[in-house]
Amino acid sequence: MVVMELNLDHRLLLLLGSPFVGSFLGVLIERLPAGRPVVLGRSACSQCGHALSARDLVPLASWLVNRGRCRYCSGKIPWTCPAIEIAALLIAVWSLAVLPGWLAWAGCGLGWILLVLGSIDQKWYLLPNVLTGPLAAGGLLVAWLVQPSMLIHHVAGAAIGFFALTALQWSYRRLRGREGLGAGDARLLGAIGAWVGWQGLPTILIYAGISGLLWSVIEARGSERVTLHTRLAFGPHLCIAAWLAWLYGPLQIV
Repeated sequence: MVVMELNLDHRLLLLLGSPFVGSFLGVLIERLPAGRPVVLGRSACSQCGHALSARDLVPLASWLVNRGRCRYCSGKIPWTCPAIEIAALLIAVWSLAVLPGWLAWAGCGLGWILLVLGSIDQKWYLLPNVLTGPLAAGGLLVAWLVQPSMLIHHVAGAAIGFFALTALQWSYRRLRGREGLGAGDARLLGAIGAWVGWQGLPTILIYAGISGLLWSVIEARGSERVTLHTRLAFGPHLCIAAWLAWLYGPLQIV
């Protein structure tokens, strides 16, 4: 496996550009599930509708300077806007710290798409095909570039991940008479399998299960009452698991 090293300029470009990527990801999270234009639509205040200028769109800085408010109507800007920009930056820092060479860019691409998918599913209970499809293709491309002989394992991971959750979804519906998993979860696990290979799928399910359990405990200690019928978005936990497993590899069980 040959991995070209990134020079300092490329690292700085990745770090400085990541908040701007995060700003676009925030737009994607808000507009894609609602069917609104993502690329061509002009940025505007969600409360007063005033078109935003360049000075209003500087990642993090604009939010801080305006104290989290629209400078036209003084309406509050959701805290999720700077949070997504910070998350995109943290993903870049994490990728550069762990991954060598151009794989840091691949790691950012994976992390950013997982961030969007997890955020959308948490809010909308939706995992758009327009994101899971390219995610799977990207995983197979990276696998081929890193080690072509291992590509078959990643193809198998995509197929096994998709069909395993599809079978579980079908079985649950037959036994309980209601949906337990969404079809998007199966497509997401298939896309994740393309990145981690079939060997990484057990680790994904372990991590996602632990993350989902911890989230349920947090919700149970809060204001919401958690029951067997409480709806839980599984996508965010699959995304967390995918990020950790791809960065650090599958669990080694001796």
